[in-house]
Amino acid sequence: MCGRFNLRTNLTVIADTFGVKPRQMELPLRFNIAPTQDVLAIRQGDQERELFQPRWGLIPSWAKDPSIGNRMINARCETVAEKPSFRSAFKRRRCLIPATGFYEWKGKKSPKQPFHIHMQDDSVFGFAGLWETWKSPDGPTESCTIITTEPNSLTAEIHDRMPVILHEDDYTIWLTDDEPDELRGLLMPYPADEMVAEPVSRHVSNARNEGPECLNPA
Repeated sequence: MCGRFNLRTNLTVIADTFGVKPRQMELPLRFNIAPTQDVLAIRQGDQERELFQPRWGLIPSWAKDPSIGNRMINARCETVAEKPSFRSAFKRRRCLIPATGFYEWKGKKSPKQPFHIHMQDDSVFGFAGLWETWKSPDGPTESCTIITTEPNSLTAEIHDRMPVILHEDDYTIWLTDDEPDELRGLLMPYPADEMVAEPVSRHVSNARNEGPECLNPA
């Protein structure tokens, strides 16, 4: 699964990387993004790509209780096109979720050792995501999930799943294509030789902790 990640860059870099116009919003550096928090995401608008900030944990449009989103932080690539919670969003509401790294925990006994997994050049990249709008008496809530796949050889040493990281050349296909087989073909493990995994402080294991201390070496 993917249950924690970071975004340690600015809007200018994100706009250049993802081909989107920056908008006026607060974007502090975030070192420990956790489920139920708002995240930055990119979707295809009527004319161009747009930034938005959904809640992490997808709430299906048919849900009676928004707490279901707490269990929908990830969608498995093997079943995302068929599972009722995700199939509508997979057809019509796909997004990119920018990140500069994600965390996985190794070990069968607590306390487990967290690892920070990121690109070798520490550049920003995009998770394959889905988004939905849930309507309540208080107004609409936008939410999202991150799709996961089997691990590459690097992540397999730590965990049995990893988030789907899309190549930059595939962003347009992911956001706009309607062909299910082509979309499924993108949901593959990212090349291990372009990534690095580093053990970090257990400070990151507490979702309440923020700041660069989350990346202190173990």
